[in-house]
Amino acid sequence: MSGFSRSCAAGLLAGATLLTTAACGSGAAETPPGQGDKPEVVAAFYPLQWLAEQVGGSDVQVTGLTAPGVEPHDLELGIQQVTGIRDAALTVYIKGIQPAVDDAVEAETSFDAATAVTTIPAGEHAGEEGEEHGHAETPYDTHLWLDPNRLATVATKLGERLAAADPAHAQGFKDRAAAAVSALGTLDQEFAKGLSTCKTKTLVTAHEAFGYLADRYQLKQVGITLDPDTEPSPTRISEVAKVAKAEGVTTIFTETLVSPKVAEVLASQVGARTAVLDPLESKPSGDYLSAMRDNLKTLQTALGCTA
Repeated sequence: MSGFSRSCAAGLLAGATLLTTAACGSGAAETPPGQGDKPEVVAAFYPLQWLAEQVGGSDVQVTGLTAPGVEPHDLELGIQQVTGIRDAALTVYIKGIQPAVDDAVEAETSFDAATAVTTIPAGEHAGEEGEEHGHAETPYDTHLWLDPNRLATVATKLGERLAAADPAHAQGFKDRAAAAVSALGTLDQEFAKGLSTCKTKTLVTAHEAFGYLADRYQLKQVGITLDPDTEPSPTRISEVAKVAKAEGVTTIFTETLVSPKVAEVLASQVGARTAVLDPLESKPSGDYLSAMRDNLKTLQTALGCTA
């Protein structure tokens, strides 16, 4: 049975269950109950929630599973929350980021965004400091939403998935997916133009979250650590410092939700400054598009890009 053919009561039960059991899981978002008879789409964390809202529009009720300000990798779920996910019409997630979600989803009512795009391998030194959460089972980089072009592909596939499951609203899903693709295409063009004339192409980051962005715009990511919760070894810091000095890096990027300590230590060693580059794992002050444009401005300043 497809997710959208479940009864209205099941959809409402899923929304109510997620509301009443949010406290059972660490970092789980409190969510409103389902509205009317709209199918519920559960989004594992912010970028997927944003995309589900763009594509689903008024034809679905979107639930964000991870609360704002919470590191998605750290999400834990209670038993009743797992039941809520399984009762939802569709869960949009990326395998390898949140093991608890990976264990809770069911194939017929879930959409793994990583299956819609060509993935790239995990960070350059995967295994040196320990695997990132979930990477033992997924050797690819999971941060695909940081490439607007790949996220546009996910939007198209999500629109197709929703249209097939709910034919009565198929055209609306397809139209909204096309609009999301257009908006992401514009963003992609802005990044391509804005990063085409930079003095340096080397992106030194505290955490290797920006592989897809680097891959799309011909940058070189050098991460201090693969796992944001793991302290890098002195050897790794020394290796990155040598690269930063050799390639004239002026900025070491730290990020939201992660302590800037390691990046600050490295910056002091190479005579660089630090700046925040948002991996968008949690909801920003604006939305996905505005936060990505803020990232572009930050990159242009740090890499010495001319307009």
